[in-house]
Parts: sequence; C-alpha cells; structure tokens
Amino acid sequence: MHRYRTHNCGALRDSDIGQTVRLSGWCHRIRDHGGVLFIDLRDHYGLTQVVVDPDSPSFKTAEKLRSEWVVRVDGRVRSRPEGTLNADLPTGAVEVYASDIEILGPAAELPMPVFGDQEYPEDIRLKYRFLDLRRDRLHANIMKRGQIIDSLRRRMKEQNFFEFQTPILTASSPEGARDFLVPSRLHPGKFYALPQAPQQFKQLTMISGFDRYFQIAPCFRDEDARADRSPGEFYQLDIEMSFVTQDDVFTAVEPVLRGVFEEFSGGKPVTAKFPLISFADAMRQYGSDKPDLRNPIKMADVSEHFRGSGFKVFANILANDSKAEVWAIPAPGGGNRAFCDRMNSWAQGEGQPGLGYIFWREGEEGGAGPLAKNIGTERTTAVRDQLGLKVGDAVFFVAGVPKHFVKFAGAARAKVGEDLGLVDKDRFEFCWVVDFPMYEWNEEEKKIDFSHNPFSMPNYPIDDFLALNDKDEDKILAIKAIQYDIVCNGIELSSGAIRNHRPDVMKKAFAIAGYGEDVLEKKFGGMLRALSLGAPPHGGIAPGVDRIVMLLCGEENLREVVLFPMNQRAEDLLMGAPSEVTAKQLRELHIRMNLPE
Repeated sequence: MHRYRTHNCGALRDSDIGQTVRLSGWCHRIRDHGGVLFIDLRDHYGLTQVVVDPDSPSFKTAEKLRSEWVVRVDGRVRSRPEGTLNADLPTGAVEVYASDIEILGPAAELPMPVFGDQEYPEDIRLKYRFLDLRRDRLHANIMKRGQIIDSLRRRMKEQNFFEFQTPILTASSPEGARDFLVPSRLHPGKFYALPQAPQQFKQLTMISGFDRYFQIAPCFRDEDARADRSPGEFYQLDIEMSFVTQDDVFTAVEPVLRGVFEEFSGGKPVTAKFPLISFADAMRQYGSDKPDLRNPIKMADVSEHFRGSGFKVFANILANDSKAEVWAIPAPGGGNRAFCDRMNSWAQGEGQPGLGYIFWREGEEGGAGPLAKNIGTERTTAVRDQLGLKVGDAVFFVAGVPKHFVKFAGAARAKVGEDLGLVDKDRFEFCWVVDFPMYEWNEEEKKIDFSHNPFSMPNYPIDDFLALNDKDEDKILAIKAIQYDIVCNGIELSSGAIRNHRPDVMKKAFAIAGYGEDVLEKKFGGMLRALSLGAPPHGGIAPGVDRIVMLLCGEENLREVVLFPMNQRAEDLLMGAPSEVTAKQLRELHIRMNLPE
C-alpha cells in the first residue's frame, strides 16, 4: 500500500464499498455526535467523510485532532446510513470507517478558519495566504485560472500563433508607468528594468521575420493598485501579427476571447459578434471609453430643445459657449418624483449643483418637474419623442462643455441603470472601441500633444500626413489613430494598435507633438534603427489575463484570482517583500542608500 494514499479525497464511490483504503488530507471539519467523531477529510480533489467511534483503535488519536491537522487515515469504505447521504458531494454516498490514523502535520491555533466563507481582514488573508487558498472559493478560482490559460494557449496555437519567450531583464523604458529597476553587479551604476510589457520585443520579433507571436507574458509596473489592477506584476495574453490590418487583428482575437468566455461562462450568454464603437460615440452615448453594454441606456444630445428656451440656466450656457451642449440620460421606468429626487441628491453628493429632470406620468400633458414647466409642453414632447420615452419614464440632463462633464454623465448613466435594475448581470457584453484621436490640444502648454499611444499608425493618407505643417492644426486634431480597445462589461481588457512601422512617419508624428529627432533617437533609437532596416506592417493587442479570470470567476477584485498577490501598498505580507538587504549586498552592487528623512 502506498505510504500516504490509495485514493484521493474526491475519488470514492459506491463501487468502492467494502475496500480497505488509505487517504491523506486536512481535517476540514470535525463533529462529535454523541461520542462518534465525524471528520471531513479534505485534499485538493475533494472531501470524504471519515467516521471514528469508541470501538475503533484509532479513537484516541482522533480525539486529539483539530481543524487543519494533516493526517493519514486507513479504513474500510461503507455506505452512509439511510437519510445521511449528501447529494452535494461526489463522495456523499459513502464514508470511511477509520481503523488507523497517523498525524502527519499538526496545526497550531489558526489565525483564520478555512471552513466556511466568512470575510476576514485583507491583511490577515494576505499574510496567511496559504490558509486563504485552502478555502473552496479561492481554491476553485486559482484552478479555473489555470484552465482559462490552458484554453487561451490552445486557441492561439489552433490559429497558428507560435509561443515566444521575451526577456525579463531589459532596458528601462522612458514612457508609461514607473519601471522596477534591477542594479547590475557587473556594470556598476547601471540598471536593468523589468518589462512593463514585451511591446518592443514583440515588434522586434515581427521585424525579425516571424509572423504570428503570442505569449502569456508577465508585466511589471511600479504603479498604485486598484480593484482591477494589481500592483507590481500582472499577466497578459500578448499578441502580435505581421502584414495585418485592424480587421485581421479582430478576426484573430475575437474567436479566442469569445470561445474562452463561452467555455467558462457557466451558461451566461456571450456577445456573438463584438460591435465596433468609435471613441467619439462611446464618450457621447455612454460617457466612457469602456462602455458597459449590459446597461441599455444611451445618452443623446438634446441641445436644440433648450436653445432659447425658458430654462435660462441651460439656455445661457448654450448661448455663451459654442462648444457647450445639453445631454440627456434616459431613465426608463424612473418616472416618479422620489427616484428623480434621489438622483438629484446623489448628483449633489458628487459635487454637482444638481441634476435637472423631466418625468412623465399618467394624465399629465407635457411631463412633470421644474424643467418641464420652464420649457413648455412642445419642447418637452420633442425631448420625449427624440428619446423614445413614455409614461412612467424619466430623463436627466447635464449641460456645459462635454469634455468637462462627460465623466459625471457616464457615472449618472451607470447609476440610473443600476438603481432601476436595467443592467443584465448574467451576460458578457463585448465591444471594440476604435478610432481614438491621435492628438489633442494641451491647454496648459498651449500645444498639440499625443492623445493616447504615440506609436500607433495614423489613420490618414501617408503622403498627406508627411505634408502637414503648423498651419494645419484643425486637420491634425481630427486625425484618428489605428488604435483599438477591447471592453467587456465595462472593463477594459486591453489596448492594441496597428504599429507605426515607418521611421519617416514616426519622426513626423513626434515632430507634430513637438519632439525633435534627437529626442526620438535618444529615447527610442534601437526601435528606430530596427524600423529603418525593413519592417513589415504589423499590429497586435494584449488582453489582460487577470481581468479575464476575474470576470469569469465573478469577482470584483483581482486579488481573488491571483495566487500570491500584494496588498494595496505593493507589499507581500506573506514573504515580507519589499525587504531590507545587507550592507554586503549593497557593496557588491556599488549602491549607497540615501533615504528620505
């Protein structure tokens, strides 16, 4: 017989009744029923009920056991007595009558219980992460994570992508988030950096003549934590392709993500064809460049119904600024004063003066609320007709220059959808957000600046782009980049782009934003040299693995799907990182400490 087990704790069935078996695992729960001990023995595979009564030679040992002690149990498999079967357990029809118990690993008093799913303070959970990971929900999340990564990898290979490994020790990047730096012992005073992403390496792979790259890539960024962003490190499905258009990238990536979500969604519907939404439409209709399409509300410009109206607040805003607009946020089913007043109070709590509204109720012509009375029946009816509203519905309004109020408008849309129960939580709604502006006006510095990714190809005729000059400001600000985001349920999974593969176009793009060739050469000389020696058109994307797993596990925080995460302050409470190092280590690295007072 094997030293520790003949079966795992999830294996025994009716067919094993009568066998003598050996199990090893943790004491999940111990119950004393009138002197008879019932031990739920748990391992990675499942749970088996072990019974020990006073007649068993192992009874004295069993009396010593406590939660999370590790034991080996020998015994005979028998049927559970009638009425005690557990249909929720795969092993619920049988139990093991113990004849011998060996204590393999006693446990001290637990700082937190493993049995049950009660919440515990985060610092306790992270310090004792190995206990936290024994709990059913977290254990299942980590196993699902591995299965999701296997599925992603399989689906990529089925599309003829080849898996590459790019360096972890690399050069510091001058753009993006802060780097994690690694001092070089062999080169005093110089540092490696951990890669924020394999961006340059995957582009260099395409320039090297390979065609379809992917990698489950670790990325390192010294930035603050959020619920949907881990501090320190995270993983992404990194993808790059040669000789492709934007549509080719979509055609390759969409079935991979759709397939993975259909496989692990638990039956929840997944978008059949990911819609394309322009950045401008996303901001205008949803108030966000990562719209949650489970919320059916679309905002609309209703400025004309308020221009010159009796509602002087809005009328004056429109008259005094040509860029000002009035946006409407429909609220189907919100047509009562109590809900409208709650939304108005919420807006004031968000630092706004309030939230104007109109609502429609039975037998009242023209709508109700202060705005309805000020603008009159004809304009109120025009608003309702434009938005397709009816009796029992409401609409809220925000006014001003859109770029100043768009974030609040998006939050109000989300609040209305959530409070009215309009958001369908049991589905996965994907979309592509496309046509990001390449440039924007920097009001502080009074100059044109990059809006998003400076290395994206401009969606503009190349010869015309190269011919642009300082007088073409309006044309420049209208240029779109071939850049795209993939969004699911309001969470951005990734940004991607068709890369700027031409040195002359890249130099022009940076010149427009006020960067000379010397700056480009100093910061990105290696990439520029590679592009100048025959680079194919190429593009890619990098969906976040952690965020994909978070969505599919139904979690709202990445720490619930990462094996050993850090806390919000980028500390590993389990291993004690970051930690101090010895004077000897510092001398070897030629480093002297200069700590803040």
